[in-house]
Amino acid sequence: MDSAGSPTPNYSKIRKIGLLNHMGGGNLGDDATQTAVIRNIKSRWPHVEIALFSMNPADTAPRHGLPAYPIRRETWNRSETRGPGAPTRGNWLKTARTTCLALLPFLRVLKAAVVKKLGPLLDELRFLAKSFLILRSFDLLIISGGGQLLDSWGGPWKFPYTVFKWTLLAKLSGARCYFLNVGAGPLADPKAKWFIRQALALADYVSFRDKQSRDLVQTVGFKGRAYIVADCVYALDTSALAVHNAREKDGSVVGLSPMAYCDPKIYWHKDQAVYESLIGNVARFGEWLREHHYNLSLFSTDIWFDFPTLEKVRSRLEASNGHCPAGTVKQEHIATLGDLLSRISSMDYIVTCRFHGVIFAHLLNKPVLALSHHSKVATLMSDLGLSKYCVDIHRCDPVALQETFLSLVAERDEIKNRMAEKAARFKSILATQFNQLFLNGARA
Repeated sequence: MDSAGSPTPNYSKIRKIGLLNHMGGGNLGDDATQTAVIRNIKSRWPHVEIALFSMNPADTAPRHGLPAYPIRRETWNRSETRGPGAPTRGNWLKTARTTCLALLPFLRVLKAAVVKKLGPLLDELRFLAKSFLILRSFDLLIISGGGQLLDSWGGPWKFPYTVFKWTLLAKLSGARCYFLNVGAGPLADPKAKWFIRQALALADYVSFRDKQSRDLVQTVGFKGRAYIVADCVYALDTSALAVHNAREKDGSVVGLSPMAYCDPKIYWHKDQAVYESLIGNVARFGEWLREHHYNLSLFSTDIWFDFPTLEKVRSRLEASNGHCPAGTVKQEHIATLGDLLSRISSMDYIVTCRFHGVIFAHLLNKPVLALSHHSKVATLMSDLGLSKYCVDIHRCDPVALQETFLSLVAERDEIKNRMAEKAARFKSILATQFNQLFLNGARA
């Protein structure tokens, strides 16, 4: 990995920092990213003021105990309740129709043109103006988190446009802008590539969590200096959060963490057959684990998105000819990052589909088997020297999972030693980066 580099800003003028991330949807990997960044900044600049920019400020603010602002007009909490008596764009049209019925056909056409077409544009302009006024009080905007530079979720006008507009607003307001250890891809739409290229070109500092992400943005035309460091979550102090739970039963505990991959109801790529195949494969693998006297604990690092999938897998397991009687598969409630780390700390092995599921297992030194749904998962497992224990999610039949898991168990001690060495290295690299960005020249 590269040296973190330093943009050498005038530290004496930085008093207020905004942290932007597409968070607020229940993804605890996103929350862990922000927790790590907040704590590492505050430990170096204890008097700096921090606020968050999120897709769900109502969820983000209480989780982190900091003020939070929306990054889009439409947030993930979908709250659109208006105050009593609040005006709407259609009120004046309604009044006009009642007083001038002769103009009704014309007014219908006008409403369609203005309200349906220009209305969203005017709303966005108002949102941009309000956001600009907010950013004027900030000295630095940091965009962090893995999946920020992609167009798979909603196309170019979602993630790519959001990142571009906030970077542009930051520069117009006089704030510096950092992209801190972000991930990139997939990027397919030409407009999305343009938004990302322009956003990165406007930034004062750019770093990626892996070489694959940097290579991708360079193929779409970004020519600026960019560093490769590590995912920010590796800077998390897990010792302060994780609690090792006492064992309730004999036998090793395997944490199973399936995801809603290709679920037609919620996933961006919809394929019912692939989704059902994943559930079936994980459930049959879980049956095999129970037959071999492992205790099962179902969990996810994305607590809302994957919950229905966990329920489906648990139901399949409990209906599996007595191999997993009702109540023998644990699925404890997880609401916070602390809950998640506490649960993982009580497990012996982790089987996960999620990128940050791998990182959490790594931080807590739990041997991990990854079901790769995205190249980022395979890349991370390769970086950890654990490619042998990474199975493509499309080929994760029970036999492949069983064979890979047996190798994981047989080589447990070697894996744990390797993971500990890698985690220490990543933490050191991140500490160097945070020192260069937030310590050198810091205010007394």
